Amino acid sequence: MLRSETATSGERRQVALAGLACYQAAPREPRPAMPPAKHRRGHARLLDYGGSEDGPPVVFVPSLINPSHILDLTPETSLLRWIAARGHRTLLLDWGSPTPVDRALDIAGHVERILLPLLARLKQAPILVGYCLGGTMALAAAARAEVTAVATIAAPWHFTGYGETARASIADLWTSAHAACDALGLVPMEVLQSGFWRLDPARTIAKYEAFAAMPAGSRAARDFVALEDWANAGAPLTYAAGAELFAMIERDAPGRGEWIVGGAPVDLSSIACPATEFVSLGDRIVPAATAAGLPSRHDVAAGHVGMIVGGRACAVLWEPLADWLSTVAAPR
Repeated sequence: MLRSETATSGERRQVALAGLACYQAAPREPRPAMPPAKHRRGHARLLDYGGSEDGPPVVFVPSLINPSHILDLTPETSLLRWIAARGHRTLLLDWGSPTPVDRALDIAGHVERILLPLLARLKQAPILVGYCLGGTMALAAAARAEVTAVATIAAPWHFTGYGETARASIADLWTSAHAACDALGLVPMEVLQSGFWRLDPARTIAKYEAFAAMPAGSRAARDFVALEDWANAGAPLTYAAGAELFAMIERDAPGRGEWIVGGAPVDLSSIACPATEFVSLGDRIVPAATAAGLPSRHDVAAGHVGMIVGGRACAVLWEPLADWLSTVAAPR
């Protein structure tokens, strides 16, 4: 990828390599301590970030891909702590790390056997906020259980919105990787990461070029290292979850109304509670064209990750989300 993206400029290649070397050598700051677990289910934990006990709890559902701490990246950049400080009881579903024993647990199974049982242990019907694939799963949960409201952030539903070229490229990736993943019983993060690189290879190179020019130890450099460490980390997916994800991209079961969760297809029109989606207009990972088309929509002028942790995240996502949470949490 580096060779193809810098084929016309040896200078750019050298700058990108220098940026990569700087990233690898950069000092790492300790991450914020994870809060206590309120409930557990297998490898998964429902982490309690505090906040007021008044009103329904807000359960954040992250993607199965990459660690959940993108929502609590640094002390200065934590959507979860910010929401809790504004009075909402804030919980995070941390999916944990699967083992080959869990190979048969697909995405629907994560909803049925982990998410829904954890929600059932809460004293009040929660508000669900799902990010990326976690938003897809939160919608399925809202169609199967009593929830106060549901919001998605950069969540795919109509997978045809990726476009034929990207879907064909991702299908080729699974064709080459599935046999090894089947043998492992897991889909390693490296397989998924290579898929992300295929969606936007130019940006992958450009960000290391930019990092090479950042002053060492600056806030921007520290934030870059924290974000890249998150992007390059993550537990594997179970084999079945990985296979179902690639099948969703290829065949669009959710968008076609054919995704089976809890024994029946998920019908978004059956969700009776308030539902909204925050859609990134500059997202290469989850294009706006993949959005679910919920009754309420907030367009966000930031990228897939930038809307969560970028310099404008508070203005473009955190504050509008907090306003929506206050509205739906109010007694009716």
